Amino acid sequence: MRIVSKVSLGAIDADQGIGLVATDPEDMWHANNLIAVGDTVKAHAIRGIAVTTATTNRVVPRRVHTELTIKVTKSFFDPGASSLHVSGTVVTENEYVSIGQYHTLDLELHRPFTLWKAAGWDSVALQTLQEAANDDKTGALVAIVMHEGLSNICLITDHRTIIKQRVEHSVPKKRATTKESEGGLAAFYAKTLETLLRAVDFGTPRPLLLASPGFVAQDFKAYIESRGARTGDKMMMRMARDAVVVHTSTGYVHSLNEVLKSPEVKATMHDKKYTTETTLVDRLCERVRKDDGRAWYGLKPVTKAVAEGAVGRGGGVLLINNSIFRSMDIPTRKKYVALVDKVKADGGEAKILSSDHESGQRLDALGGIAAILTYPIFDLDEDTDDEDDAAQGGDETGAAAII
Repeated sequence: MRIVSKVSLGAIDADQGIGLVATDPEDMWHANNLIAVGDTVKAHAIRGIAVTTATTNRVVPRRVHTELTIKVTKSFFDPGASSLHVSGTVVTENEYVSIGQYHTLDLELHRPFTLWKAAGWDSVALQTLQEAANDDKTGALVAIVMHEGLSNICLITDHRTIIKQRVEHSVPKKRATTKESEGGLAAFYAKTLETLLRAVDFGTPRPLLLASPGFVAQDFKAYIESRGARTGDKMMMRMARDAVVVHTSTGYVHSLNEVLKSPEVKATMHDKKYTTETTLVDRLCERVRKDDGRAWYGLKPVTKAVAEGAVGRGGGVLLINNSIFRSMDIPTRKKYVALVDKVKADGGEAKILSSDHESGQRLDALGGIAAILTYPIFDLDEDTDDEDDAAQGGDETGAAAII
């Protein structure tokens, strides 16, 4: 994401409009997290209007290019196509559109748009903007989770997990000869490899993880290597040489959690954001199982812990899903932002996880907010009001959960 406004990140006024340009599909994901209901967006638009012709005096439809400013009422993000549609009411009229009319802006790559935050550019919004503007974008991790006859090709970026393709192929099993079985597997491997090369650009070297129960992943790696040697394809031989094979219990997408927790992946990808977040959620879950007073989830227990300074210097970590900041009203958002600011002021870590990543999805099951404390505190869930819990949309109990 490129900031086109002439301003540094440290000098942005709370009510300032910031001009942005999405330069790659990942930036659309960042834009989706930046833009919330109530914000104001100005961008290029194509508007259908009715025009009366001078010669025939007939009313004919016409599409015009213009620039519109809307107050956002809803948005829709298509993660597969990385397209973002932002809808709302027009707040600045022009020759084609009056104030109050409804329009949907289709934000596009390489077309600038300007964003004003309804709640101002608070610390969470600025952190999201800083991540979006970070130029250090390494290649996404490619993971194939597979078993005989099924492979799921996934891209794992620092912020989200995308299922690019699902490959299915019939592999003979019952009463099949060895030759038939081997032929079926070879066809399955060929189909998976061809789909992989169409779905992902390996022109620039990038990490490749192959995960499966049994020896399917190992055999697929050997297939890539042999095919590369047979055809003299150096890129394919490099893919096979650098691929990391991981054992999983199944070949389905949910096994990605096992993949990212495996020692092989951690050793290879220890500096990546998604492995750090997975490790933190693992630590949280382990503490919850121990019930040692060092891990709590739900808004009220976490708020109490933060207020007491227990999520500070010495290992305190606050975990919040980014979806929370997109779906709440401004006063509630300010409460969550205050939690983040308090933890940072106390010397702790405040991690905003992506709800599109497996670690964020696991945190969602705990209400979207949790904390690892620097010292144990018990009974933080006392006097919890169930009705308030329902209103906040999270689990307030902080008791043991199924993880």
